[in-house]
Amino acid sequence: MSSSRLRVAVIFGGRSSEHSISCISASGVMSALDPQRYEVLAIGITPEGRWVQVDPAAQFAVDGAALPQVPDEGDCASLSPDPQQLRVQLGHIDVVFPVLHGPWGEDGTVQGLLELNAVPYVGSGVLASAAGMDKITMKVLLAHAGLPVGAFVGITDRQWRTNADDCRDRAAQLGFPLFVKPARAGSSRGISKVMDPAQLAAAIEQARAHDPRVIVEASVQAGREIECGVLVRPDGQLGASRCAEIVVGGQHEFYDFEAKYLEDSAELIVPAHLDPDVEARIQSLAIAAFEALGCEGLARVDFFIGADGQVLVNEVNTMPGFTPISMFPRMWQASGLSYSEILDALVLDALRRGTGLR
Repeated sequence: MSSSRLRVAVIFGGRSSEHSISCISASGVMSALDPQRYEVLAIGITPEGRWVQVDPAAQFAVDGAALPQVPDEGDCASLSPDPQQLRVQLGHIDVVFPVLHGPWGEDGTVQGLLELNAVPYVGSGVLASAAGMDKITMKVLLAHAGLPVGAFVGITDRQWRTNADDCRDRAAQLGFPLFVKPARAGSSRGISKVMDPAQLAAAIEQARAHDPRVIVEASVQAGREIECGVLVRPDGQLGASRCAEIVVGGQHEFYDFEAKYLEDSAELIVPAHLDPDVEARIQSLAIAAFEALGCEGLARVDFFIGADGQVLVNEVNTMPGFTPISMFPRMWQASGLSYSEILDALVLDALRRGTGLR
């Protein structure tokens, strides 16, 4: 091993419902990190929460309907909050790339552990990761910053258990159809499109199976679903990518898990066919949303454009899907950065930023 190479620990898998998507993303990242520049240490977290060393050359992909997962085998690779213990167990680590989606990984928990270890890492810190993971908190912060967000209602576990009728009434005031979602899940897990009040309670219970904290959102009628990537470029400047559009087909009412990962039923248009002024506004809003949450490194910001032309910020993803065909790298490739160049920029930003208060 050349001493000039950076040692990058890629952490993936995890306990959330997005375990398999994290595995697929990490496989893309590890295969694209230049072996002349980086030594990769692959750390997988099993669905049960065990941290193990994994062969960085291992491939994780969807095989028919079977989704990949971290094998429960291999040497223990858990990170201690004691930096000295970390070095004894795993050796020196220059940068951690936490390719984790969902709770117990993308939500500030692993970021906090890395802060205790004083190990630089790719992506947002504790606060922005936690805020971006919780759709209710995220929308409150975005709205407070003056950004346009759609109408929504948050339902906590206590509120649902003690006064479900009030929760249903508040949600129904948004009008139908509406969307019911787990507040802290991703990849469209647990989401329902609700057409009338009779479906509402069941949809909330379905979301609660993933998260006791639920968000209900007003539907954007005839809306276009647009995405934009934000990245700290190699020169340290914050930039927004070309936009992309998702057009859902087949039998899907919205861009659900099956449409995203198991079926070829969604058209991903990169770059999106937008008036230049509209794209410029979305890019500006994407950067504003990134800064409103205090994000770092990267984010994918999702939007709706209503039939009336109004642009709404839907959500901010602090660790978006990262396969070579995922929207985030595709948008940046359309903007002139290759997949490997995106990874180089993120590692450079992590090293430049370091850890601690900043």
